[in-house]
Amino acid sequence: MKKYKPQHARLLYIDREIGRGGYPNYSQLAKGYEVSVKTIQRDIDYMRYQLDAPVEYSARHRGYFYTEANYKLPAISVRESDLFAIYLAEKLLAQYEGTPLYDSLRSVFRKIEDSLPEKTTVDLGKDQARFTVFPPSNTLILPGIWEKVAEAIRLSCRLRVVYRTPGSASAPRELDPYHGVRYEGDWYVVGHCHLRNAIRTFSLARMEKVEMLREEFRIPATFDFTRLTGSHFGVHWSDSEYQVSIRFRREVAGYVRERRWHPTQRIDEQPDGSLILALTVNHLLELKRWILSWGEMAKVLSPPELARDIAASAAGMAKLYRKD
Repeated sequence: MKKYKPQHARLLYIDREIGRGGYPNYSQLAKGYEVSVKTIQRDIDYMRYQLDAPVEYSARHRGYFYTEANYKLPAISVRESDLFAIYLAEKLLAQYEGTPLYDSLRSVFRKIEDSLPEKTTVDLGKDQARFTVFPPSNTLILPGIWEKVAEAIRLSCRLRVVYRTPGSASAPRELDPYHGVRYEGDWYVVGHCHLRNAIRTFSLARMEKVEMLREEFRIPATFDFTRLTGSHFGVHWSDSEYQVSIRFRREVAGYVRERRWHPTQRIDEQPDGSLILALTVNHLLELKRWILSWGEMAKVLSPPELARDIAASAAGMAKLYRKD
């Protein structure tokens, strides 16, 4: 792309003045925008030769006009860095492939591309081959489920669902869907469960049937999703809070140190090269799974109940691999 790009707000001003049909000339436009005649001349050349605007000079009216009726300059300013960001964002769509949002998001990107002037280009060279996105695994949502849940959230309507809890048979439930959440390849809805009379989290992948009821609801003033999830680790939460400390061995300390795992985390370096990760969470289920993924490289120091739970799971795993 050319290094020089006129200020887009000025181009929109010129476009508006020409579109009014008053045949403005260089001097009038320069005076109106308080810039030099040379600047306006460069702007109109840019519109004509870079943006393919149908701008012509009328000797009779001594000013400029559009040769195409109802033409309007696209009201979008795109820098080279913007185009590259759009390109990368489109690659990130791979994370949503297989979900109901994928086609809609692809359509949005097509519309963005179509709105750009034809000569708006960026030299990506071989960059397209140098960026790859490996999408996370996605849960499978039955056709129509996502759309109905999304509509119920938008309209504040109660849902009747046939829900399958892991390890249990499917059963009907009614819920007021307050908030939708996307987390690690799964879609969840947070809302009031009438069976439990409490706020619960439901996976859309476990919904076998969804019916939107006529009953409407109001989200209670006491429901604050930001506060509810403030110390969460994953998509599950409770009213409790746990002060957790985990020791990571020196071999993996570098991996732990380079990432922000939780908003409350604190890292205490140890003389032997290991570290202790401290954080405050309000649910232990997904934290337990995460700790187990580190194997013998992580040891829970507190709370005692989490340490015992991890130890029991480790013993159960060892039993699976024990030779008979």
